[in-house]
Amino acid sequence: MASNILTHQDIENKSRRIAYQIAEVFSDQDQLFLAGISGQGYKFAEILSTFLKSISDLDVRLVKIELDKNNPLSAAKTDFSLEDARDGNLVLCDDVLNSGTTLIYAVQHFLQIPLRAFKTAVLVNRNHKKYPVKADFKGISLSTTMQEHIEVNLRTEPYSAVLR
Repeated sequence: MASNILTHQDIENKSRRIAYQIAEVFSDQDQLFLAGISGQGYKFAEILSTFLKSISDLDVRLVKIELDKNNPLSAAKTDFSLEDARDGNLVLCDDVLNSGTTLIYAVQHFLQIPLRAFKTAVLVNRNHKKYPVKADFKGISLSTTMQEHIEVNLRTEPYSAVLR
Protein backbone atom coordinates (compact mmCIF):
# COMPACT_ATOMS: atom_id res chain seq x y z
CA MET A 1 0.00 0.00 0.00
CA ALA A 2 1.38 3.42 -0.99
CA SER A 3 1.33 6.40 1.32
CA ASN A 4 1.85 9.92 -0.01
CA ILE A 5 4.52 11.60 2.13
CA LEU A 6 5.14 14.79 0.13
CA THR A 7 2.75 16.61 -2.19
CA HIS A 8 3.82 18.96 -4.95
CA GLN A 9 3.31 21.94 -2.63
CA ASP A 10 5.30 20.22 0.15
CA ILE A 11 8.22 19.62 -2.21
CA GLU A 12 8.17 23.22 -3.41
CA ASN A 13 8.02 24.53 0.18
CA LYS A 14 10.83 22.28 1.39
CA SER A 15 12.97 23.12 -1.63
CA ARG A 16 12.42 26.84 -1.06
CA ARG A 17 13.38 26.46 2.62
CA ILE A 18 16.54 24.55 1.69
CA ALA A 19 17.41 27.27 -0.85
CA TYR A 20 17.10 29.90 1.88
CA GLN A 21 19.33 27.81 4.18
CA ILE A 22 21.94 27.43 1.42
CA ALA A 23 21.78 31.16 0.64
CA GLU A 24 22.35 31.95 4.30
CA VAL A 25 25.32 29.59 4.66
CA PHE A 26 26.97 30.95 1.50
CA SER A 27 25.88 34.60 1.89
CA ASP A 28 29.49 35.81 2.02
CA GLN A 29 30.46 33.96 -1.18
CA ASP A 30 30.17 34.92 -4.84
CA GLN A 31 29.75 31.55 -6.52
CA LEU A 32 28.17 28.20 -5.72
CA PHE A 33 28.21 24.91 -7.61
CA LEU A 34 25.05 22.81 -7.27
CA ALA A 35 26.01 19.28 -8.33
CA GLY A 36 23.00 17.09 -8.92
CA ILE A 37 23.32 13.33 -9.17
CA SER A 38 21.91 12.38 -12.58
CA GLY A 39 18.19 11.75 -12.65
CA GLN A 40 16.14 12.91 -9.70
CA GLY A 41 19.13 14.43 -7.88
CA TYR A 42 19.84 16.68 -10.85
CA LYS A 43 16.20 17.71 -11.06
CA PHE A 44 16.27 18.54 -7.33
CA ALA A 45 19.39 20.66 -7.96
CA GLU A 46 17.53 22.46 -10.79
CA ILE A 47 14.64 23.26 -8.45
CA LEU A 48 17.05 24.55 -5.80
CA SER A 49 18.93 26.58 -8.41
CA THR A 50 15.72 28.31 -9.51
CA PHE A 51 14.88 29.30 -5.94
CA LEU A 52 18.46 30.37 -5.16
CA LYS A 53 18.66 32.61 -8.20
CA SER A 54 15.43 34.33 -7.16
CA ILE A 55 16.51 35.02 -3.56
CA SER A 56 20.27 35.63 -3.67
CA ASP A 57 23.04 37.23 -5.68
CA LEU A 58 25.04 34.01 -5.76
CA ASP A 59 26.38 32.98 -9.15
CA VAL A 60 24.84 29.50 -9.13
CA ARG A 61 26.42 26.97 -11.50
CA LEU A 62 24.32 23.86 -12.01
CA VAL A 63 26.33 20.74 -12.84
CA LYS A 64 25.45 17.09 -13.34
CA ILE A 65 27.32 14.13 -11.90
CA GLU A 66 26.70 10.73 -13.44
CA LEU A 67 27.26 7.56 -11.43
CA ASP A 68 26.62 3.96 -12.32
CA LYS A 69 24.53 3.01 -9.28
CA ASN A 70 24.94 -0.68 -10.13
CA ASN A 71 28.72 -0.30 -10.28
CA PRO A 72 29.55 2.66 -8.02
CA LEU A 73 33.29 1.95 -8.16
CA SER A 74 33.35 2.95 -11.82
CA ALA A 75 34.49 6.51 -12.45
CA ALA A 76 31.94 9.25 -12.00
CA LYS A 77 31.52 11.78 -14.78
CA THR A 78 30.60 15.44 -14.60
CA ASP A 79 29.47 17.83 -17.30
CA PHE A 80 32.16 20.36 -16.30
CA SER A 81 35.85 20.33 -15.51
CA LEU A 82 36.57 19.66 -11.85
CA GLU A 83 39.24 22.37 -12.07
CA ASP A 84 36.43 24.92 -12.50
CA ALA A 85 35.34 24.20 -8.93
CA ARG A 86 38.84 24.31 -7.38
CA ASP A 87 38.69 26.20 -4.06
CA GLY A 88 35.00 26.78 -4.67
CA ASN A 89 31.78 26.04 -2.82
CA LEU A 90 29.81 22.96 -3.76
CA VAL A 91 26.49 21.47 -2.66
CA LEU A 92 25.91 17.87 -3.76
CA CYS A 93 22.19 17.19 -4.33
CA ASP A 94 20.15 13.99 -4.46
CA ASP A 95 16.48 13.16 -4.02
CA VAL A 96 16.74 10.45 -1.32
CA LEU A 97 19.52 9.63 1.12
CA ASN A 98 18.96 5.95 1.80
CA SER A 99 22.11 3.98 2.66
CA GLY A 100 24.51 6.74 1.63
CA THR A 101 26.16 4.63 -1.08
CA THR A 102 25.39 7.00 -3.96
CA LEU A 103 26.36 10.11 -2.02
CA ILE A 104 29.62 8.66 -0.69
CA TYR A 105 30.81 7.71 -4.17
CA ALA A 106 29.83 11.13 -5.50
CA VAL A 107 31.68 12.77 -2.60
CA GLN A 108 34.73 10.68 -3.48
CA HIS A 109 34.71 12.14 -7.00
CA PHE A 110 34.87 15.71 -5.70
CA LEU A 111 37.70 14.93 -3.26
CA GLN A 112 40.08 15.06 -6.22
CA ILE A 113 40.25 18.86 -5.85
CA PRO A 114 40.40 21.20 -2.85
CA LEU A 115 37.09 22.90 -2.11
CA ARG A 116 36.40 25.84 0.20
CA ALA A 117 33.13 24.25 1.34
CA PHE A 118 31.36 20.98 0.55
CA LYS A 119 27.77 20.37 1.67
CA THR A 120 25.02 17.90 0.81
CA ALA A 121 21.30 18.47 0.22
CA VAL A 122 18.57 15.84 -0.04
CA LEU A 123 14.82 16.04 -0.29
CA VAL A 124 14.24 12.90 1.83
CA ASN A 125 16.62 11.53 4.46
CA ARG A 126 15.76 7.91 5.36
CA ASN A 127 18.13 7.39 8.30
CA HIS A 128 19.44 4.00 7.03
CA LYS A 129 23.05 4.89 6.41
CA LYS A 130 25.80 2.33 5.75
CA TYR A 131 28.38 5.08 5.26
CA PRO A 132 29.32 8.08 7.40
CA VAL A 133 27.63 10.62 5.16
CA LYS A 134 25.04 13.11 6.31
CA ALA A 135 22.70 15.57 4.72
CA ASP A 136 23.55 19.15 5.65
CA PHE A 137 20.26 20.33 4.17
CA LYS A 138 17.21 18.06 4.13
CA GLY A 139 13.56 18.46 3.31
CA ILE A 140 12.23 15.69 5.54
CA SER A 141 13.71 12.91 7.69
CA LEU A 142 11.88 9.60 7.91
CA SER A 143 12.53 6.51 9.97
CA THR A 144 11.34 3.67 7.79
CA THR A 145 11.85 -0.06 7.64
CA MET A 146 14.42 -1.48 5.24
CA GLN A 147 11.58 -3.15 3.31
CA GLU A 148 9.88 0.16 2.59
CA HIS A 149 10.79 2.13 -0.50
CA ILE A 150 10.48 5.85 -1.22
CA GLU A 151 9.60 6.87 -4.76
CA VAL A 152 10.16 10.52 -5.59
CA ASN A 153 8.75 12.01 -8.78
CA LEU A 154 10.42 15.26 -9.84
CA ARG A 155 10.29 14.50 -13.57
CA THR A 156 6.76 15.67 -14.21
CA GLU A 157 4.42 17.95 -12.34
CA PRO A 158 2.79 17.50 -9.95
CA TYR A 159 5.86 16.42 -7.97
CA SER A 160 5.36 13.80 -5.27
CA ALA A 161 7.07 11.47 -2.84
CA VAL A 162 5.43 8.18 -1.94
CA LEU A 163 6.32 5.55 0.67
CA ARG A 164 5.70 1.98 -0.47
